[in-house]
Amino acid sequence: MRYTTTAVDGAIIVDLDPFSDDRGLFARTFDAEEFAAHGIDVGVAQCNLSYNHKAGTLRGLHRQVPPHAEGKLVRCTAGAIVDVAVDVRPESPTYGQHVMVELTAENRRALFIPAYVAHGYQTLVDGTEVTYQVSGPYVPGGEQGYRYDDPAFGISWPHEVTLISDKDASWPLVASLGADQ
Repeated sequence: MRYTTTAVDGAIIVDLDPFSDDRGLFARTFDAEEFAAHGIDVGVAQCNLSYNHKAGTLRGLHRQVPPHAEGKLVRCTAGAIVDVAVDVRPESPTYGQHVMVELTAENRRALFIPAYVAHGYQTLVDGTEVTYQVSGPYVPGGEQGYRYDDPAFGISWPHEVTLISDKDASWPLVASLGADQ
């Protein structure tokens, strides 16, 4: 696997090194020792699958708050997304910055999002499926969200947002939160 650091501290792009022959291809998608050597801490506590009917669907921005750590390794297994990690950790050297990475079934790329970093994505095509390997269990009372269109983040989504949950559309703006958010 190949690892590329991003503008968000701890967020890492993971590209596969597939072996190909006349049968097709084979590649490792997870290696705990190799991940640890590159600063990726994603001891898997659960795996999630999200299927999205329509292009323009937006999910996020979400994170779990301390002490409910959830590092995520996100991969698109059908279709295509832009995946976004927003550093909302006040103590981080990259606080307020975000990274946007295109993940597709064709490029087989993954994005590791460290614990306490907000995460969201937008589908680029109909029939998109996304998988997450998550380092901690989801705790409903530990979820926090941010508005996808918050001017504090300056995220330029590639398509009009055509479908979003009421919950995701109504998260507060950063300016309305306390200094420790």
